[in-house]
Amino acid sequence: MGPVLAGVLQLLALIAALALAYRPLGDYMAKVYSSDKHLRVEKWIYKGIGANPNTEMRWPAYLRGVLAFSAVSVLFLYLLQRFQGSLPGSLGFSSIDPDQAFNTAASFVSNTNWQSYYGEQAMGHVVQTGGLAVQNFLSASVGIAVAVALVRGFARSRTGELGNFWSDLVRGTIRILLPISVIAAIVLVACGAIQNFSGIHEVGQFTGGSQQWNGGAVASQEAIKELGTNGGGYFNANSAHPFENPNAFSNLFEIFLILLIPFALTRTFGRMVGSLRQGYAILATMVTIWIGFTALMMWTEFAHHGPAFDVAGGALEGKETRFGVGASSIFAVSTTLTSTGAVDSFHSSFTGVGGGITMLGMQLGEIAPGGTGSGLYGMLVMAIIAVFIAGLMVGRTPEYLGKKIGTREIKFAACYILITPALVLVFTAAAMALPTPGNSMTNSGAHGFSEILYAYTSASNNNGSAFAGLNADTQWFNSTLGLAMLLGRFLPMVFVLALAGSLAEQKPVPATAGTLRTEKPLFTGLLVGAILIITGLTYFPALALGPLAEGLAS
Repeated sequence: MGPVLAGVLQLLALIAALALAYRPLGDYMAKVYSSDKHLRVEKWIYKGIGANPNTEMRWPAYLRGVLAFSAVSVLFLYLLQRFQGSLPGSLGFSSIDPDQAFNTAASFVSNTNWQSYYGEQAMGHVVQTGGLAVQNFLSASVGIAVAVALVRGFARSRTGELGNFWSDLVRGTIRILLPISVIAAIVLVACGAIQNFSGIHEVGQFTGGSQQWNGGAVASQEAIKELGTNGGGYFNANSAHPFENPNAFSNLFEIFLILLIPFALTRTFGRMVGSLRQGYAILATMVTIWIGFTALMMWTEFAHHGPAFDVAGGALEGKETRFGVGASSIFAVSTTLTSTGAVDSFHSSFTGVGGGITMLGMQLGEIAPGGTGSGLYGMLVMAIIAVFIAGLMVGRTPEYLGKKIGTREIKFAACYILITPALVLVFTAAAMALPTPGNSMTNSGAHGFSEILYAYTSASNNNGSAFAGLNADTQWFNSTLGLAMLLGRFLPMVFVLALAGSLAEQKPVPATAGTLRTEKPLFTGLLVGAILIITGLTYFPALALGPLAEGLAS
């Protein structure tokens, strides 16, 4: 079997698995967030934190819950790292420096999981399992909660109430993320991923000495790392490490976990707003972009440019031979079109155009299908923009799901889509203009610029993957990337929740002959075009200086 055919068959198998899980998981999540019953363990949690899960919240109260919980999480994770040297199970590692501890705390709480450290050489068992793994669950649950609040904004009318943040947070963790993660961890252990709390030990004898490895609860963390679209690896090599990703099957299974919830949330959306066709339209938009990017990436990486490529069957530099070019291409697209950031190959070693595809996937806003929750609410904001554009074309007040898109709503949507590009471009410009940050680049020219642009694109979009080649463990990058991660995560949530509150207060508008049918293929095409055009106009100059220039020169 040739490498191209193998890659295509893996893609088809992945699509089939996602299709089988789509309906039951989507319906189940809709029931979870629509139920008025609480499990016994959930009641214990509510009592412990002093929350009343039955109290409905308007958007300011919901937002305060999100920000307060996240602020406490940042502080807790920061202190846990700063006191690591005094904790049991630290494996002899010292406490984390202040700037790196801030960067890591901001990273994991914001669902970014950017890592400027070597996991196996810096973090002990307590920080890995009690800090990082816990935040993998909670940050993902926060994202789903905000998405559900926006969906309620469309589904409800004449009320500003969006549900209860604490109830949504706990339910997402206990009823959705935890059970699936347990099953996924068992599958990964069966594939060969490690799961233990062993210490550091030497492995074999090599020329010049032996190699040291430490064990850890890797399979359990790997499961929620992918399922929650987090991405932070137990080891520096991330999902290219055989302890995290042992073989071709585990690699495909991890891609499945990455895409599972973001795609299924579109059915949850359709079920909660009372129109499954609306969910299918959003799903079709996501799938169109994802398949298009995957096909383009595979074509780029399989293209032969000389004898070495002919022999290898594609651009194998930086890719694991266990997975090959096809699977690595699918993984790279899936991880950058979501907010995952996990890698099974090094994006810096992709072809010039291939590296640009990974960058553009993040710059789209990670909405195809996006992160857990963040992908859905990002796509719904873009749908509002598309409806607004269609309204301008025909001279009609835009409507979406029976809600008028007026001046207030479009301002919230516009602010949402402007925040991330502003963070990416301003921080990148500052890093390139100042003398010190440039010293962290391994390469010069277009590729070196791509390293900087990729880093801030990854941080501001809460992705977390790295282009490789950039030494980000400096005070400048730890501080600015940490700030970009926090602003890129929580500022958009402000406008999402404000938009949800505004929509929930409206009275439904009946559909007429002039209403744009947003469940039709025409709207899907309009939405795809709006996403690509808006992103292209925003980032094209920066992409032209980096990956496009490199691709044309190769």
